Amino acid sequence: MEAALNRAASTLGATVRGPQAWGWHGRTLGHRADHPEHGSCWLRLLSVPTGKAGGKLWEGTERAAAAFPAVRKPALHGIYDWTGDGAAYRAELTSFVDEPVLSPEPVLHRELDLPEAWFATVRTTLTTIAATPTDRTAVRQQWIDRAVPQFTGQPAPVIEHWDCAHGDFHAANLTAGATLLDWEGWGSAPRGYDAAMIYAYAQLAPGTAGRIREEFAPLLDGPDGRSALLVVCAELLQSASRGDHPDLTSALRALVKEATAGHVDQFDAAAQPLT
Repeated sequence: MEAALNRAASTLGATVRGPQAWGWHGRTLGHRADHPEHGSCWLRLLSVPTGKAGGKLWEGTERAAAAFPAVRKPALHGIYDWTGDGAAYRAELTSFVDEPVLSPEPVLHRELDLPEAWFATVRTTLTTIAATPTDRTAVRQQWIDRAVPQFTGQPAPVIEHWDCAHGDFHAANLTAGATLLDWEGWGSAPRGYDAAMIYAYAQLAPGTAGRIREEFAPLLDGPDGRSALLVVCAELLQSASRGDHPDLTSALRALVKEATAGHVDQFDAAAQPLT
């Protein structure tokens, strides 16, 4: 990966500097870089086995650049694809966002003091994303039908309203300047999905979680919001079953109760006990 990133830098005319940043399970490698035309940039390398290139995660950044020109996100300057040594590589050169992220990881462990202007910008961002037509899929009804009963013990909701979503909307992908990072997985999802995700990930910082709940109330209240929250809880509980963010599990189960209390008739499958 390091050799491939250096090859990408040379091809794209960039010079890497500073520390490396490995992505989830080592699937990506990022590096700050300088470019003679674009200035400070971020060079990100994605690697998959040969023959697995393409698809949603592979094309996410490229397609987001065209789909969301008005959203605060890193500008895409160049892409370089190649194969070698049994792997397919995609390198993306984007603008460097000189703003701290809200958290070093998706789960928020400290309280944040975010101004109203930040929430106003993010609400506009979510509105713009939700209104964008897409043929991409972030969450499928078939997965909901399986995962919600398995991981929450609740009936699976039948989603009536689907909107475009960022798909990975949490504090590690949002900056203090309300720039939204990491556009791999965007696509259609239950209405309110992004708001439900950042709310769920913030449960260990209860003051901030309460503020998020208040600021995004139009997206989280009502049947659509409850369904989205239940789906997000299933997704994060599934992730926890694989060893990710185990400290969030109890809070997620409390959120399941919040999402379903008094509203079981909204869902159409038989409830199962928590596993």
